[in-house]
Amino acid sequence: MVAGRVVRFDGARGYGFIAPESGGEDVFLHVNDLLIPESFVRSGVAVEFEVEDGDRGLKASSVRLAHNADGVPGGVTSSRGSSAPSVSRSSGSVDLDDPMCDVLSEYEYTRECTELLLKTAPWMTGEQIILVRQQLARFGKSHGWIED
Repeated sequence: MVAGRVVRFDGARGYGFIAPESGGEDVFLHVNDLLIPESFVRSGVAVEFEVEDGDRGLKASSVRLAHNADGVPGGVTSSRGSSAPSVSRSSGSVDLDDPMCDVLSEYEYTRECTELLLKTAPWMTGEQIILVRQQLARFGKSHGWIED
């Protein structure tokens, strides 16, 4: 397994690139090679992966979240070196002692909100979801959770 960080990932197109910790050229990442939910993949996320020779260069496969020294899946690291709050897959709890949080694009943020609304309130109409999403996006921007 190789360790690295996602450099960029385009969820709409289903691909991106990973920078290996050991250096060298970035490795192509395709959504079909993820062992984690696509929603976990964004710039800065620490991952582990296998490297294969693809048609156009190096290609990542069996991509999963990297684990820290305690065996816990790692998260995003800010430019100051602090990890973002880690989310437990089993409980969905967030480490509130860590003041850092992910900053998402408006597209990523509203997509996450939509998925959450669809899971928790499947009775909502499309129009209701759009209205709630718009208000949540305004709220997220005012708190700096969404990058411009």
